[in-house]
Amino acid sequence: MTFLSSLDDAVPNETLAAPFGAASALVFQAAEPDEGQRWSTWPATIPSERGPEPRPDWLVTSAAAIDTELGVVKTGKEADLHLIERAIPDAAADVPGNRVLLAAKRYRTSEHSDFHRSGVYTEGRGLRRTRDVRAVAKGTSFGRSVARVQWAYAEFDALSRLTELGASVPYPVQVRETEVLMEFIGHGRVAAPRLAQQRADAATLRELFHQVVDFTRTLARAGLAHGDLSPYNLLVHDGRVVAIDLPQVVDLVSNPQGFDLLHRDCVNVCDWFTRQRLECDAEELFGELVAEVGF
Repeated sequence: MTFLSSLDDAVPNETLAAPFGAASALVFQAAEPDEGQRWSTWPATIPSERGPEPRPDWLVTSAAAIDTELGVVKTGKEADLHLIERAIPDAAADVPGNRVLLAAKRYRTSEHSDFHRSGVYTEGRGLRRTRDVRAVAKGTSFGRSVARVQWAYAEFDALSRLTELGASVPYPVQVRETEVLMEFIGHGRVAAPRLAQQRADAATLRELFHQVVDFTRTLARAGLAHGDLSPYNLLVHDGRVVAIDLPQVVDLVSNPQGFDLLHRDCVNVCDWFTRQRLECDAEELFGELVAEVGF
């Protein structure tokens, strides 16, 4: 039998045994994780590793919850995206906070990942420990491990900040070591399609373009740029554009290449919309965003 703490998180009555006493904070959980499962990692995180408040009602924070692996959604050069279900065993699935699908982005081990491109985006960012700075700069095995963690936390921080700004991004649930858990964007277990996959009429394309511009404008007003924006890291879910892949978000002031990256974002977006026969001027968009930049 496993002891679980319920000091901070609600546990449904059906998972509880009688308490030892009125002041007891320990409960019994009869279920045990099977193969491909683990206890929810939410209790192992500290407040700064959890998503911003107010938190959505679908978030599962119970210490009694179990995470179940459901497969790989997408593979990438530096990270793979997995689908997991976080659920409280035997709890009603239709009650918010009992069961949810999450996207788990896991940065690969140093043997299977290459972080050489990150230097462009990390200018202006700092590592507190001199040893870490040297290791990352030299590309040692330890340095690559540090970079993986740094990359995961950078993405979580970007998602958290953009959520607070009201930008259309997946809600960041938590970060722990090299894994970022976030809202899964899709229907059922099927991920939402990328913008690059859209074949839409002129009116729909125009609406999608305006949403992309609104996203870049929100970032610019906060002094930020996505840094790697393209139709391949923009999802379209029920007519809403959602930006993903955000670890490289750059500060336009502290990063010497910030405005170059912002310009590249504009070119990438406008090139795609132009190929869809929607008029778009990258230089005009860039000028508008520069005028919006908050310092």
